[in-house]
Amino acid sequence: MADAARAAILPWFRSTALVSDNKLDDGFDPVTEADRAAETAMRAVLADRRPDDGIHGEEFGRQPGTSGLTWVLDPIDGTRAFISGSPTWGVLIAVGGAGGPDLGIIDQPYIGERFVGGFGLGEMTGPLGTRPLSTRATEGLEEATIFTTFPEVGNKAERTGFHRLASHCKLTRYGADCYAYALLAAGHIDLVVEAGLNAYDIQAPIAVVRAAGGIVTDWKGGPAHEGGRALAAANPAIHAAALAILSDTD
Repeated sequence: MADAARAAILPWFRSTALVSDNKLDDGFDPVTEADRAAETAMRAVLADRRPDDGIHGEEFGRQPGTSGLTWVLDPIDGTRAFISGSPTWGVLIAVGGAGGPDLGIIDQPYIGERFVGGFGLGEMTGPLGTRPLSTRATEGLEEATIFTTFPEVGNKAERTGFHRLASHCKLTRYGADCYAYALLAAGHIDLVVEAGLNAYDIQAPIAVVRAAGGIVTDWKGGPAHEGGRALAAANPAIHAAALAILSDTD
């Protein structure tokens, strides 16, 4: 599925023929032919190999299944980056049951990196070969690097909560979309904090981060696989420190 998505997407990336449509009347949520082509390609693979499984995709919605498993697909997470020519977007694939993902993939076709987590496997492959995923052991927020996609994060309360947490961290960075979770799983950063997510935005990152030894919850410490607010942390200590600040957010 990830290979099929790569083949469908790459001809469009940094192409002068690329056109984006806006899915929102009162905002900006772009979608491109590459998004639609990639999800169509992944659904074709599932129709051939896993016809009894359910599907929940960003562009074409839900398709019920009978196996108890659902594939959660985001063909291009980070379409704003995609249409800007920035290689921080990715293909997200997860599969699991009602309790959340058992396996997840974060794939960056242009760079050629793939991060896989689940069923005892946590590894990345890329231009420098294959290596295990392992999160950092940073314990104090004063030494932490924190990422989020949008500086405004979510609503006013969520924005305030994030910036209160970020003020305790050593380095704050913005705009990496799903690639931030890959960086966390690979041991380069410590925290990813987001709000306003859909299930297809977070399920693959959850599986990859967990396989690397990290933790992903909502801002109260509960499950995050249905979307909403997410706190991804490299280890229990840094998670607890961040949660102590974010959990007061209304």
